Amino acid sequence: MNGLKNLNKQRSTNYCMNKIFVKTQNVRNFIGLVENLQNKPKNIPKMGLIYGEPGLGKSQTALWLACKYDAIYLRATNLMTGRWFLEELVNELDEIPRYLTSDNFNLVVKKLKQEPKIIFIDEIDYLMNNYKTIETLRDIHDETGCPIIFIGMGLVHRKLERYKHLYDRFSEILKFETFGMNDLSQIIGQLSEVPFTPDAIEYIHLKYNRFRQIVQLINQMETFSKDNNLAEITKEIMEQII
Repeated sequence: MNGLKNLNKQRSTNYCMNKIFVKTQNVRNFIGLVENLQNKPKNIPKMGLIYGEPGLGKSQTALWLACKYDAIYLRATNLMTGRWFLEELVNELDEIPRYLTSDNFNLVVKKLKQEPKIIFIDEIDYLMNNYKTIETLRDIHDETGCPIIFIGMGLVHRKLERYKHLYDRFSEILKFETFGMNDLSQIIGQLSEVPFTPDAIEYIHLKYNRFRQIVQLINQMETFSKDNNLAEITKEIMEQII
């Protein structure tokens, strides 16, 4: 379990050190959601939900924001139990997990009351069939008032509707949409050293909508352009090599 803790911290550190982070419309909306939760009155729940198809940058944005706000980032896994989850949360708070689950819960509440933090729970889909863990997250929110943000796949909001008393606490819900032309132009403009013509950008927009795919394509086209001394990437060039 310490390995997972180290991995979470390593991910956050990597994104803290990353000099380039493209603020697409999805990212700007995510930032707005976090700020809205922070500014809500005490009598309004501070739970948020981010959902959308894979590859749109949800996890990357959560990691970047966890660094920006000195928040807690936890990634759920397929076999994660409520006990395991609490132990990971205790680790993230720089404490040593206790033997009893109740002691871990009380420790988390105590620490978060002393030093409130935003909590990002990624891959929340893996916890959907774990009723006790979902209830524990609700209890942590209710006891501490700390913003908790769930991040999941496209249908996670439907699954969460089963937990009516929890779903009602989501005062902010955001769906990550596929990239528009403006987003794509911004991504290419910030990440590529070689310019892409408008028709090339439109070609990418029609064929690719996942961030990882787009970044890989940019790297591929940059390498090709440098090897062939090209000043720009056109649609015609892309059609020849893709």
